[in-house]
Amino acid sequence: MVEEVYQIITFYEFKRLENLTEIKTVLKSAMDEFSIKGTIIIAEEGFNSTVSGLPEDIEKFIKILENVFETKLTYKSSFHVERPFLKAKVRIKNEIVSLRKKVEIEKGIGTHAKSADWNKIISDENTIILDTRNDYEVELGTFKGAINPNIEKFSDLPKFVAENLNAEKHKRVAMFCTGGIRCEKFAPLMKEMGFEEVFQLEGGILKYLEETPENESLWEGECFVFDDRIAVDKNLQGGKTEDMRPLTINPPQKK
Repeated sequence: MVEEVYQIITFYEFKRLENLTEIKTVLKSAMDEFSIKGTIIIAEEGFNSTVSGLPEDIEKFIKILENVFETKLTYKSSFHVERPFLKAKVRIKNEIVSLRKKVEIEKGIGTHAKSADWNKIISDENTIILDTRNDYEVELGTFKGAINPNIEKFSDLPKFVAENLNAEKHKRVAMFCTGGIRCEKFAPLMKEMGFEEVFQLEGGILKYLEETPENESLWEGECFVFDDRIAVDKNLQGGKTEDMRPLTINPPQKK
């Protein structure tokens, strides 16, 4: 008997959305039809999600997503022998990632750095490397030399930068997060704060691990993910880390 393998896709896009209630209904119906589990967050500023299902069902679901959002979906993919989610949720929120600050995403144009260029950027001694993730995520793994802001939530990051970095002194800043979405919001804010040269790792850590040979990778440790796997290793396989999130964070669903 062939063991089933589940495909996990992570995706987001900042784009203007309307009729959120209607979108929620269509997506939830499609998730139920194709046995897709996970959470999709939609807001007027766009969408953000990690979902899983059998590869043939994910393929069908992607077509629905592209039709509903009127886009060509860009996603990161990995595989696991067990379902990382047990429920299907579509949530309407004020933001697809909560920074609690008004940001002009367009100001981040030109700040994206490809995985192939990332090692060179962060190896420059003049580059400040900023991990934009929460403390419990950083604890599992990060890029060598990266600053850990020791924050409990993403919305605490602007305060950390204001108190610890200086736009006149720190002219070259490279930032990264798990899948790229936090940096999509924070890179424009850094430009607004006066930082001259800002880089954000396009596609985040997950894309870097997918595209970078292990013997060339500057990543150290495992990468925290928000599902039952808890973390993935350099090969995007389920890691060995046990759940270390604070109790205020909802734990992954148990089987």
